Amino acid sequence: MSSEVPAADGRRADARTPLGVGIVGGGFMAAVHSRAARASRARLAGIVASSPERSRQAADELGVERGFDSLDAMLADDAIDVVHVCTPNALHAEQAEAIIASGRHIVCEKPLATNVTDAARLVAAAASASLTATVPFVYRFHPLVREARARVRAGEFGRLLTIHGSYLQDWLLSASDDNWRVDAERGGRSRAFADIGSHLVDLTEFVTGDRVTRVAATRRTFFDERGAATDASRRVTTEDAIAITLETAGGALGTLLVSQVAAGRKNRLHLEIGGAEESIAFDGEQPETIWLGRRAGSQVIPRDADQLHPDAARLCRVPAGHPQGYQDAFNGFVADTYDAIGGAAPDGLPRFEDGLRAARITDAVMDAADAGQWVTVEAG
Repeated sequence: MSSEVPAADGRRADARTPLGVGIVGGGFMAAVHSRAARASRARLAGIVASSPERSRQAADELGVERGFDSLDAMLADDAIDVVHVCTPNALHAEQAEAIIASGRHIVCEKPLATNVTDAARLVAAAASASLTATVPFVYRFHPLVREARARVRAGEFGRLLTIHGSYLQDWLLSASDDNWRVDAERGGRSRAFADIGSHLVDLTEFVTGDRVTRVAATRRTFFDERGAATDASRRVTTEDAIAITLETAGGALGTLLVSQVAAGRKNRLHLEIGGAEESIAFDGEQPETIWLGRRAGSQVIPRDADQLHPDAARLCRVPAGHPQGYQDAFNGFVADTYDAIGGAAPDGLPRFEDGLRAARITDAVMDAADAGQWVTVEAG
C-alpha cells in the first residue's frame, strides 16, 4: 500500500509526514484548536490573525512556525494542508470559500455561516472539491455521550418519548459584560442559540438518531446595551436566553433552555433522553458519569473503558478516575478529522452537512420566536 495520500488538488503528501496546519484567528478558540492539532502530532505551520502584528504575536504565543500577513499569503504556502477557521462568525463563509478554492481541507468553527444560503454553498463547494470539511460539534466526543448513543441504537430505551435539555453559561450575566458575539453584524442574527444551543440540538439528534421536525420558541434580550455601548448603533438585538419546545420525526416531545445569563453556570450542557423502557442523562459539567434511569434499579455509569461500548472506549484517553474534559473531546474530534483526511471514515464525525443542519435549525428557532408560533425545520 502506498505511503502517500492524494490531496484534493492533485498534490501528494507523504502519510508519514505530519499534516501542515494553518489557523485563521488568534483568540481563545485558536488556542484550543492548536492544542488539539499538536496532540495529533500535526505541524503548526502558520497562523493569520487580525493584523500582521497580531499574527506574529499569536504565532509566538501558540508555538506556530509563522505568522502570516493575510489569509491569501498563508494559502500560497505549500506547507499548509488543512486550515482551522477560528474567527468571528460573519467571516466564516468568505474565508472558508477561499480555503476550499485553494484545495485545502478545512475545519470551520460553528456556526458554519450566519445564514442557510452561505452554509449550503460551502457544503456544495467542499463536496465538489472532495475535501474533508468538518465543524467542531465536539461534545459528540465525550466517551459517555458515545455510550449513550450506543445504548439508544441498541434499542435499550424503547420508544423515544421525551427530551429535556439545557445549556447554561453566566459569562454575559452583567450589562458590563461584552463581546463581539453580541453584535449581530459580527455574530449573526442569533447569539445564545447559534453559539451554544446549536451544540445542544446537535447532541440531541446525534444521541437519539431522531430529527427535530418543528419548534416553538420564546427569546429574551435582558440587556439592550452592553459594555460601554451608549448609542443606537451599538444596541444589542441578539438573545441572552431562549426557551424552545420541539417535536421530533419519531413523535417525541422536548423542551430546551439556552442561556448566557445563568448565574453560577460556567458551561453546563445537560441532556436527558426519556424512553419507554429507560432514560439516560449526560451533564457536561460532570462528564465522568452518566445516569441511567429505570422504574426500578437506576444506576450511575462511570467513564471506564472496560465497561463501555467500543466506540466510547476508544475515546477514553486516560484510565477511569483520571478526569477527561472539553480539551480531550476537542482532541478526539481533531484526531478523527485528520484520520478522515488520510482516507478513514470515522463514525460520528461532524461535517459541513451538520453545520448546514445547525443553520437550518437556528433559522427555524429564530423564526418561531419572531412569529410566536410553531415553525417546521427545513429537511436535510
